[in-house]
Amino acid sequence: MSFFLSLEGPDGSGKTTQARLLADHLRAAGHDVLLAREPGGTPVGDQIRQVLFSLENKGMSPEAEFLLFSASRAELVRQVLRPHLERGGLVVCDRFADSTLAYQGHGHGLDLDMVRAITQMATGGLRPDLTILLDVPAEAGLARRRQEGRWNRLDDYGLEFHLRVRQAFLDLAAAEPERWVIVDARLAERDVQQELQRVVEARLAERR
Repeated sequence: MSFFLSLEGPDGSGKTTQARLLADHLRAAGHDVLLAREPGGTPVGDQIRQVLFSLENKGMSPEAEFLLFSASRAELVRQVLRPHLERGGLVVCDRFADSTLAYQGHGHGLDLDMVRAITQMATGGLRPDLTILLDVPAEAGLARRRQEGRWNRLDDYGLEFHLRVRQAFLDLAAAEPERWVIVDARLAERDVQQELQRVVEARLAERR
C-alpha cells in the first residue's frame, strides 16, 4: 500500500526531527519507509540545496529561488519518490510543493498561477495523501533557529516575510481540510511526535 506523507511548517517548527522520528516509528511497525527532504535527496538536489541555503547568495532573486526549488523537486519526484511509491512504499517527506506556494508564492509574492503551473510540471501531478502542518508562530520558530545555530539564507528574510509564510500555510490547510492536519509544534517534542503517530496511524488504517 503506497502512501505519501509530507510535513510542512514555518522555519523552526521541528519538521526535520519529527520526520526522522516518525519514519523510525513507521519502520518499526513494518512499513517500507523512505525519508526524504526538500530541497535535496538526489545528487543534483543536494547541490541545489547548498546554493539555496548559503548566506553567500543573499542577492538571489525570488524567481531564481523558485526555479531552483522546482528543479530539485523534479529530480526528487522522478528519481526517488515515484519509484518508491510505485513499489508500494511509504514516503515521509520533510517539505514538498506546498512550501513553494507558501514561501515563493505568498512570501515573495510571485504570481500564484505561474507558481502552480511550474509546480505541476515539476511534480508531474504528484500530491501527498496527507500533509501535516507543524504550526508555530514565526517569531518563536526563528528564535529556535537562532538558538540551534542553524541559520540559512531563507531564515534571514525579515519577520514580515515569515509571517506571510505562516499565514499561507494556515490558509492552505483551511482550504483543503481533507488532506491537511494541523499540529501545535510548540508542544514538547515527545508530545508532537505522539500526535503525529496518532494521526498517521489513523489515516493508514482508513486505507487498509
